[in-house]
Amino acid sequence: MDEAELKAYLSSSGAFLEGHFQLSSGLHSPNYVQCALALKNPAWAGKMGAALAAGWPGPKPDLVLSPAMGGLMIGHEVARAFGVDFIFTERENNIMTLRRGFSLPKGASLVIVEDVFTTGKSTLETASVVSARGAVTAGAMSVINRMGDKKLPFPSLSLLKLDLTAYAPETCPLCRAGVPVVKPGSRKF
Repeated sequence: MDEAELKAYLSSSGAFLEGHFQLSSGLHSPNYVQCALALKNPAWAGKMGAALAAGWPGPKPDLVLSPAMGGLMIGHEVARAFGVDFIFTERENNIMTLRRGFSLPKGASLVIVEDVFTTGKSTLETASVVSARGAVTAGAMSVINRMGDKKLPFPSLSLLKLDLTAYAPETCPLCRAGVPVVKPGSRKF
């Protein structure tokens, strides 16, 4: 999958938004990628999952793990492409954890899959769950990477890197201009 094709699809699906958004990091941005709008199409979700799995430079993982909510659809599609099981973490009392009877086999190698890397917080919290249970994070994948120069402490792969502007709320020109802010993500602040 090439970047131009993915960018065109993100626009046509309504996933690439412009306005005034508060990101899950607390930063503000004039742009937001709502991957759920892009992933609602099963054919495209499958295509993105297959592209991530095909581009993975390491060995096939034992398992794919995603943080809920954003990583659920793409994580499932990556697991399908690898031919392995898929499970997810979720927040309970604001702490990332495994629930619903999911477990991680000791020593299992897994890849964490997200829709968007913004700060890496959810990915790192999910990796902490992995290490606490004696499994190994082989790396992480996402559809979109908007982390800029920041890197995760393990190998990572994204289909598209976007250098989107983000501001601290106190320096946000959209706030100063009185543009109402929207919180489109799944994480509660």
